[in-house]
Amino acid sequence: MTKEQLRDLLQRYRRGGLSEQQIIEQLTTLRPESLGFATVDHHRQLRQGFPEVILCQGKSPQQVAEIADRLASRGQPLLATRATEEQFKTVKRKVRRAHFHPVARAITANEPKRPESGRGPILVVTAGTGDIPVAEEAVITARMLGNPVETLYDVGVAGIHRLLSQSERLVRAEVIIVAAGMEGALPSVVGGLVDVPVIAVPTSVGYGASFEGITALLAMLNSCASGVTVVNIDNGFGAGFAASLINRRKRAVIPPGRLRS
Repeated sequence: MTKEQLRDLLQRYRRGGLSEQQIIEQLTTLRPESLGFATVDHHRQLRQGFPEVILCQGKSPQQVAEIADRLASRGQPLLATRATEEQFKTVKRKVRRAHFHPVARAITANEPKRPESGRGPILVVTAGTGDIPVAEEAVITARMLGNPVETLYDVGVAGIHRLLSQSERLVRAEVIIVAAGMEGALPSVVGGLVDVPVIAVPTSVGYGASFEGITALLAMLNSCASGVTVVNIDNGFGAGFAASLINRRKRAVIPPGRLRS
């Protein structure tokens, strides 16, 4: 249930269109639902503005499908991350409108038809092509949360002119997500150019001394650029969700992002 749906229920009750008992029945359906192997949080959308998201990693196809069915059957947006094709096929048998995004390894259903009004674009940037799967997880997440999303891929510091030639796209963004592996330098560069929040995502892309993303993580945590915050290694979902929370608040004082002088 969304806050808008709750508001509608209260207005209908005030007008006499719903009884007190009907209101109670509607609200009691928001209680957590135990499936034995999982407890589905149906109250999540009312608290946070988006339903519970399924992390498929470590779950059987049948478990993912059962949770997905419980969420999607209520008409709520469905997002499942780190999904396999086998898990998707099992979900599809229960949720016929489900879609699989193989690059992002995500399952979605009941997608928003259009971005919510008043939200500026979230720009998702990658240093290299190898970072795209993590970036696409962020893209799918941000779009499912009702944001317009743009992408700018393979513009890392090895050829910095590729990034600088896209300055107009940087200044349009309300929030920027930057996914990078190797030495993780790109978020610092972006953070030094714009006046909007930059969310850095270290990826596990790189040779041995990158330590599966630890080198990029430490480099991003030590960024000298202001306004850069960092999520966990390969956590495109966390970056997309955080960017959406930031983007919910229209900036009343600071004009749309621009390059610093």
